[in-house]
Amino acid sequence: MEKKHSVFITRVVPGAIDLLERYCDIEVNTEDRVLSKEELIERVKGKNAVLCLLTDSIDDDVFEAAGPQCKIFANYAVGYNNIDVVSATKRKIIITNTPGVLNDATADLAWALLFSVARRIVEADRFTRQGRFKGWAPELFLGLDITGRTLGIIGAGRIGTNFGKKAAGFSMKILYYDIKRNIEFEKECCAQYVEFDELLKYSDFISIHIPLLPETRHLIGLREFSLMKKTAVLINTSRGPIVDEKSLVKALRDKMIWGAGLDVYENEPDIEQGLKELDNVVILPHIASATTDTRTKMGIMAAENILAFFRGEIPPNIVNPEVFSNKK
Repeated sequence: MEKKHSVFITRVVPGAIDLLERYCDIEVNTEDRVLSKEELIERVKGKNAVLCLLTDSIDDDVFEAAGPQCKIFANYAVGYNNIDVVSATKRKIIITNTPGVLNDATADLAWALLFSVARRIVEADRFTRQGRFKGWAPELFLGLDITGRTLGIIGAGRIGTNFGKKAAGFSMKILYYDIKRNIEFEKECCAQYVEFDELLKYSDFISIHIPLLPETRHLIGLREFSLMKKTAVLINTSRGPIVDEKSLVKALRDKMIWGAGLDVYENEPDIEQGLKELDNVVILPHIASATTDTRTKMGIMAAENILAFFRGEIPPNIVNPEVFSNKK
């Protein structure tokens, strides 16, 4: 392929740069930081494609600045709530994402959080490093049993299914809720479909695996915490705003639930005041997909979406296919 296309990459992305530079003229933001909107607008000008990250806010101003020749923004993420897809579609700009490749990594991290909270691993590690361990004691860091307990899964998509299948090794009863029943999920995970409130009431562990939509914003708030068991653990590796963080701090502080494990935040990278001071929450810096293999596969997938478009093909992971179907 002749190098007649220019691509801007908003951050150094494993896998994508080597692939794209074989066929395109590329420009990369090599600074390990998110570009300001003004910087982003300046850098996308005149490009034929943009490979962006979930930390980049891609709105109509960015599309306008890029110019009419820029017809694809490839997001280096499964979610794409950082992009104004409605505006992109109106402008006939293709948006793509990177689904599938991070299912295992994200599900694995959700389990890591579940174990960390239930068995108080982070607390115990800190205690030991501080030189406070003086020997075995019968009530030292008592936690929660996991095997044989009830697991509630909110969202029966790819990651939710992967997460649920891993529960088999712990002989857990699985309840799940989604906007509609998923018979395949029920078969694969031996799961039972229940209404949302019922899942909250009867689950020992609750893990969120749904996208951020207007109707899922603050899906979990004080009302929902009041329905949970006082020994419940909430895990969120999906999107931060699904949980009302102020309500979460209150629920943890007032012992409405046992604990929580978070990899995402409502106003990321800012964390709600009071959350960092609590011992019954494990907080991570949005690393669910952060394995070398997974991040490289994501980069290759994002690059392949762009290259497919340049070849005149429909990108394999297009988010707004109506753009292609309506092209003239």
